[in-house]
Amino acid sequence: MAEGDNKSANLLAQETSQLEEQLQGWGEVILAGDQVLRWQKPWYPAALVGATTILFMLIYYLDPSVLTGLSCTVMILCLADYLVPTLAPRVFGSNKWTTEQQQRFHEICGNLVKTQRRILGWWKRLFALKEEKPKMYFFSVISSLVAVAWIGQEVHNLFLTYLIVSFLLLLPGLSQHGIITKYGGMVKREINKLLKQKEKKNE
Repeated sequence: MAEGDNKSANLLAQETSQLEEQLQGWGEVILAGDQVLRWQKPWYPAALVGATTILFMLIYYLDPSVLTGLSCTVMILCLADYLVPTLAPRVFGSNKWTTEQQQRFHEICGNLVKTQRRILGWWKRLFALKEEKPKMYFFSVISSLVAVAWIGQEVHNLFLTYLIVSFLLLLPGLSQHGIITKYGGMVKREINKLLKQKEKKNE
């Protein structure tokens, strides 16, 4: 068991190290983005929502076709991939990195690797469910797709995308400041109360 844990830890460290090398040119930008996403200043949440709102209002106003939107997105990503590693050191000064910054960059890369592993694990479990319990797999997938299709029909696609993007951008800050834990605990307590009341009524 210990040997297996050591292998897993070594593999995680190796993958993290490889990701650090790949993202080294983006290091300064990633650290700056991490500060914003974790709300290190009180006005960061408002800035995130404001920037997201402006972006989606611009998309709504321009109303580009799917092909145009996709082309522009890929073009921006290509430009960023070319320009950021070149300009970031001049803007942020990569030679001024502290030990704390290097450690935080390592933690971010480690978290990205762990997130990738979780997604792959969920994907594998889904296919395992398909093999072991095909009826449950079929019912779960169809029910989820029907629910998503209904939501997509009732809510405007762009507005729905705006809500999802805004939530994902605010999620690290909500988690960092314990807001999700706080309100998640409140919801769990209320659900437990309702279940206990139901049990008493049945008795």
